[in-house]
Amino acid sequence: MTHQLLRVQNFNVSSDGIGAGEEQSLANPFGLPGAERLFGWAGATASWPNRTDPGGSRGLDDYFTRDFTHNIGAEIMGRNKFGPQRGPWEDHAWRGWWGDEPPFHTPVFVLTHHPRPSFTLSDTTFHFVDGSPAAVLEQAREAARGKDVRLGGGVSTIRQFLDAGLVDTLHVAVSPVTFSSGLRLWESPEELTDRFHLETVPSPSGVTHHLFWRR
Repeated sequence: MTHQLLRVQNFNVSSDGIGAGEEQSLANPFGLPGAERLFGWAGATASWPNRTDPGGSRGLDDYFTRDFTHNIGAEIMGRNKFGPQRGPWEDHAWRGWWGDEPPFHTPVFVLTHHPRPSFTLSDTTFHFVDGSPAAVLEQAREAARGKDVRLGGGVSTIRQFLDAGLVDTLHVAVSPVTFSSGLRLWESPEELTDRFHLETVPSPSGVTHHLFWRR
């Protein structure tokens, strides 16, 4: 059986390594003013799934946008990516930011110290799990049925799985903006080069794609 990779894909940070702010709210999902500048490169591509008009770029950025779902059988995300609530669930009415048709199309495992019943929207089932990164990855791999698992973020969740030595590949898109404060994936991408090979590829859109794979 081929090894099921744990992959970080299309994760967006600023040039100073910040991927989110600490003041997340219903009105501000990323907790950062101007956070849309981090992922505008993907929205400008021809393959952006929410595109309603023809056109869009067809080059390198489009390749990464298309590759987002390739061979992915499950996703792991932190609770903050699922929603802005903290602590015990006050009610179960909140079902994520994505409406009735989430973009994942696979089982999703949400890390939380406050498990709640699973539910399904369209072709995505959300499971709420409390466990170590290794234990949750084992559940996700089983649900992925031989395909890879995507580690969707946010920043703290990716750091947790990196620290546990579980991440196989990362694709991080670094945008030419700075935020100075917030949740930081790294001070410098070179921090990871003791464990990963690193190749950087600049795009005409202004972002630089950082590709990491295990040594």
